[in-house]
Amino acid sequence: MNKAKGKQNGGRGLRTAICQIFCLDGDREGNFARIEHALAEAAEAEARLACFPESSLLGWVNAAAHKRACRIPGVDSDRLCRLAKQYGMFLCIGLDEIDDGRLYGSALLIDPGGHILIKHRKINVLPELMTPPYTPGREEDITAVNTSLGRIGVLICADTFVTKILERVRNLAVDLLLVPYGWAAPETQWPGHGNELHRVVRATATAVGAPVVGTDLVGQITCGPWTGQVYGGQSIAVDAQGNTLVIAADRDRDIQIVEIPTKEA
Repeated sequence: MNKAKGKQNGGRGLRTAICQIFCLDGDREGNFARIEHALAEAAEAEARLACFPESSLLGWVNAAAHKRACRIPGVDSDRLCRLAKQYGMFLCIGLDEIDDGRLYGSALLIDPGGHILIKHRKINVLPELMTPPYTPGREEDITAVNTSLGRIGVLICADTFVTKILERVRNLAVDLLLVPYGWAAPETQWPGHGNELHRVVRATATAVGAPVVGTDLVGQITCGPWTGQVYGGQSIAVDAQGNTLVIAADRDRDIQIVEIPTKEA
């Protein structure tokens, strides 16, 4: 198992674990195990915040999630809340959510007491990639929350492609934006495809005026028109000016510890 690697930035900042884990489509129990292993490493490294990828439990554009996803609050989110409390840290993670027969790509921010502070539903859902598609969230529901770490907002992956969404986040005056990603491309396009992820995250930071943590996974899409495409990792954290703080490994599990400059740190 790779051990958490740290970048101190002079020891002045929000100590954050970028948890770039391997996720296997449909392997809920295995993915939970990998999440907990990462949280244990993050806690050992004294991180206050752990960030995970998009659809970390069942896999992005996995049509089986229409039958297997849980409500929020529900079984999966309750389990994640217990993990946040057990390891005593803030947790941001993407997971699929079922509500009134509709499937959402959601992300949670959970506090160290095990309470859900934010539930964000992905808005830019790329409906052509799954049948039936995810139901999109609503721009007017984008929110931010004041915490002991500062004012935090959450988006998901392709939400960061949309100017109106970024403008709304900027108007919320966040100190930090957390973005679970599922950044995939054909095998032959890696490692170069990571550069596009880094460009998007840097542009997002300058658009919203806050540091951004973009957490990708390692794995492969197994359903739909993008079957076979690879999630290549290369997660990134940047400051409010878009300067790189750390980049995680290419196509490998990696738990990176980074000090993120925020107003509250």
